[in-house]
Amino acid sequence: MEDSRTKEEASAAVDAELAKAIMARQFSPSLIGTEAWEGYKFSDLEIRIKESTDLYGAVLWPSAMVLCHFLETNRDKYNLMDKNVIELGAGTGLVTIVSSLLGARVTSTDLPDVLGNLRYNVMRNTKDRCRYIPAVTELIWGQEVEQRFPRATHCFDYILAADVVYSHPYLDELMDTFDYLCQENTQILWAMRFRLDPENSFVDRFQQRFHMEQLYNLPSLSIKLYRAWRKDRRTKDQGEAAA
Repeated sequence: MEDSRTKEEASAAVDAELAKAIMARQFSPSLIGTEAWEGYKFSDLEIRIKESTDLYGAVLWPSAMVLCHFLETNRDKYNLMDKNVIELGAGTGLVTIVSSLLGARVTSTDLPDVLGNLRYNVMRNTKDRCRYIPAVTELIWGQEVEQRFPRATHCFDYILAADVVYSHPYLDELMDTFDYLCQENTQILWAMRFRLDPENSFVDRFQQRFHMEQLYNLPSLSIKLYRAWRKDRRTKDQGEAAA
């Protein structure tokens, strides 16, 4: 019983330390100017994000900071340099910006009504800073995905997503979009905050199609970070090894 309590205390300490390091990435402007913005520090650069509080998609949620922190601190294992990356539900663009700063070719996607703010943030923070200029484009999950991203010409090394499940009525379409974009060698890095039952049931259904590995578990933020890949890829790899 004592060993179990000790492990729980150690785990809580690790969680608290990691959560503190992640949230320390954010800072507020020292002076109030004509434009409201939130500051973040990644890749030793200051990133200024403009939010729009009247739209869910134009507000930066902590899951994006968790994913960005992971990408920067694990760049040896998950090297984005020259990789083809697509972000689903990019929102204010922080994950797109950090991925671009880390050398990725990024396609940043979201709904039409948030594209203006997304494009503004991405261009403002990547111009003359990145190896590749990010592409910002509309993507409505489940609609014309095959036409917009034909597999013959759009093969992604990574699919990135942060808080794409919360309060969203199109979870079946999101699942189908993950399924279509995730090819044999694609990895999904997905951070989500658990709030309501739909999040849990979505994860259960997601695991029917994809293998999942938990990379972060941050109870203090109610956020988990997963890596996922196609189940049929593992089956094919095993068949080739057996042959």
